Order: sequence, then C-alpha cells, then structure tokens
Amino acid sequence: MGCIMSSSTLEAHGGAGNLGTIQASPHGDEAECRRRMAWSLALLSSSATAVRRRWRGGVGEDERSKGGGCGSENNHSWLLADVRADSLNSSFRFSFGGQAEAAAVLLLVSPEGGGVEDEGTRVDSVERSISPVAGSLARFCFSEMRAATHDFSRGRELGRGALSRVYRGRIGMRAVAIKRVEARGKESSRAFCRELMIASALCHPNVVPLIGFCVDPQGLFLVYKYVSGGSLDRHLHLNDSKGRYKKKKVKVLTWEVRYNVAIGVARAVEHLHYGTDKCVIHRDIKPSNILLSSNRTPKLCDFGLATWIHGPSLPFLCKSVKGTFGYLAPEYFQHGKLSDKTDIYALGVVLLELITGRKAIDQTRPQGDENLVLWAKPYLQQGAEAISKLVDPRLKPSSRRWNEMSRVLQTATACLSNDESARPSIDKVISMLQGDETCNDWSEFTKKSLLSGYGSQSHNSSEKFDMRSHVALAMLGVSDTEEDDLYGR
Repeated sequence: MGCIMSSSTLEAHGGAGNLGTIQASPHGDEAECRRRMAWSLALLSSSATAVRRRWRGGVGEDERSKGGGCGSENNHSWLLADVRADSLNSSFRFSFGGQAEAAAVLLLVSPEGGGVEDEGTRVDSVERSISPVAGSLARFCFSEMRAATHDFSRGRELGRGALSRVYRGRIGMRAVAIKRVEARGKESSRAFCRELMIASALCHPNVVPLIGFCVDPQGLFLVYKYVSGGSLDRHLHLNDSKGRYKKKKVKVLTWEVRYNVAIGVARAVEHLHYGTDKCVIHRDIKPSNILLSSNRTPKLCDFGLATWIHGPSLPFLCKSVKGTFGYLAPEYFQHGKLSDKTDIYALGVVLLELITGRKAIDQTRPQGDENLVLWAKPYLQQGAEAISKLVDPRLKPSSRRWNEMSRVLQTATACLSNDESARPSIDKVISMLQGDETCNDWSEFTKKSLLSGYGSQSHNSSEKFDMRSHVALAMLGVSDTEEDDLYGR
C-alpha cells in the first residue's frame, strides 16, 4: 500500500518547512511511501532537536566543555531548567500527528502560521470579520494608541506573548490596558478577531471588560479596562516565575480574600460557559490571568486563547492544544479533547493554589514536589484531616474558616479528576464552594481517578491517559513572564 502527503498541517520551528500528514492510499509505490515517511521522520527529528536546543537556552560548545551539556546526569535539571523570556512562550501550541505506522507524536510548532497578508488585505479581512460587533465598541485610531502608550514605551509595557504585547495607557480620563497584536500572519489576524468577538460578548463583574479596538495598517489593538490591583499570582506566590524571591515584601492574602477570589473566578467561568449565546472556553485559567481590583474583587482576563464550543459537556477534538503547563486537563493535553471540563480542571488547580499558596509548577521545590497536583495527591487521599498539611503556613484561619477551606479543598479534588465526566459542572462548583451542595463525605472524592491512580477506568486501553508524558512535559516549568501580569504591574 502506498501513501500520499496531504496539504501541510503544521509549520516546524526554525523554518524547517511544512510537514504533511502521511495518509494511506490504495495506489502508489510502496518504496516511495517508505521514502516519504523516512523524510518526514528525519525532518521531525531535526525540528525536535532544534526545539530542544532552544528550550535549553542555546547550549554551545563552550558551555558543553564546562559541563553544561545534555548528558544523562543533566537530563532532569534540563527539564526543570529556567527558560529565557525570549526563548519560549508560556502559552504554546501543539499539533497531533503521526498517522500511518509511526507512533503518535506530539509536536511543538510555531504559534504563527498561515502565511503573511499584505496590510490592505489584512485590514479589509479583519473589518469584515468583526463587523457584527464593531458597532457596540469604541473605535480608536492609531494615533490615539500611540499617544496613550507614550509611543509604545518599554516603561509602559505590562507583558508580552507569542503574538502580542500589552501596554498600560490612558485615553482621556480612563486608564486602559492596550493589547497590540505584533505578528502579521493570518493566524494572528484570526486570533484578534476571535478574541474581540468573544470579549465583546462578555459582561460580568468578575470579567475584565473590553472597551474598544483599533484596526489600522500599523497594527491591531484591543483596549481593555485597566485593573490596578495586579494579578493574583503576584499576591499569592512568594517567588517570581523564575523561582527568585521577590525583593518587595508582599502582604499575605488573607483567607477571606482567597475564598472570595475562588467564588468570583468560579462565577466568571459560569458566565463564560452559560452567560452568552455560545459556550466560551477560556483555555488559560491561571493566577496570572486573574486580576484583583483595588477592593480585591477578582476579574478574569486574557481571552487570547478562548474559543467557542457547541455547548457545555459537548466536547470536540482540537487539531492543536493551547494553554499553560500545569493547568492542562489530561484528556485535552493527550488527545486534544476540549470541553467545559477543560476549564474546570484548570480552576481546580487554581483552587489548590489558593489553599496552599504554592505554584502549579515550582522549580524551587525539592525533586518530586515540583508539580502541585502530584504533591497534593497523598494528602488529598487522607481527606479532611489533611487540611492542616495543605494549608499555606502563612495563614492563621479561624475555626469558621476551616469549614470554608474544607469546601474549597473538596471542590478542587472533584475538579481535578482525571475522568472529565466525573468533574462537576461550573454551577455545581459554585454550589460546593458556597456550601449549598452537600459535600461532607470525603469518600465521594477519594474514589475519583485523581486519587485512585492514573487514568480513568471508564476509558478503554487505547484511550487511557499517559500521565507520565503529561507530567514530564509539565515539568518543563515554562516561564510565565511572557503573558503574565498583563494588566497589573
């Protein structure tokens, strides 16, 4: 049986070109098939090598001579190595490939693809795409964007991602956060349109509102309300994204604030899943995308990875996986299966962070304790009596607050089930957090697949999650500096 190469499905890193998906064909030369497969695998190998080198920060001959190479003794340290801010983005894209006889392969691909458009075509295309909602938003010109950011001054920059930068600015008397799409490809234009369409439909006290936009040959801009309190991770974690202790002493968030954050973020997710005409999946719920207002009201932000699905609990398979290591649901990471339960899993990780004060992936922790979910697993198996072992030692809650902590911990455990069908819907999550839903029996949660081992018994052998691969990649500890703290410096 021969094979053919379909149209390209991804772009390899470093300009390696397009790698097609190998497909079976009833006609064709078998030797030609093997030749093409060998070429594809060779290209994949060279591309993967380039990516690994990039992840390592570009280890050269001089560094290898000093013991900085990639010998077996350094493998684990490489997996947990710091990643330079300019070498990899915390939000990433994966593509699933490897049909035919080769084993399934997970490929890291460039987030920018689809070719480059000329500016006139790009602007016209964007204008047509956003026309249904453009009239409901303020439209700004490029000169206003430049003036608001002091000509895009570095001192005004709040953060950056694979496709964009975010600046603090002021338009009239209003403080704003301006997101500028840097990349010029078709994918960046589509991402801009999708984020604008989604964010314009959201209206909730726990969601950062979109004020307006600018479409200009000089760039594409989204204008959000500026939230002055900073991101949750700045208040919650003692060290920064590179494991360094913060020089400025941060006041410890009280349990009262943390509990209100848990409720507020859950309500924001409920609005995404049920509050608009289409079910919105955020895909990147994490503390750096949760901002705190001056009165500590949590507000979910950054809808750059958000997408629509047909409805809650109606999953579909994605060709690419986007998100942040440490917050990815196993079925999404392994199989590209996206649903509202993808957000529920990430919310469970955030709840665990609120309880423990620890980061989802923390390179400064002892070996084996870097992954928060895996570290917490033995304690969660012990039930309510383990709360004291999990609670952030900086907290001194009253007895009344222990009941709230127990509810949050039980809710987190339910959200973190490996079996997505066992995770609660967001309305049940809110009921559990508020104590409206009965959740006093810990045995109900210790039966979940999170606590009984890897993989769900409800899946057949071909669908079981390879959690070791999930953990190994999560252990990369990808830096969050590029897209963290977007609106709250």
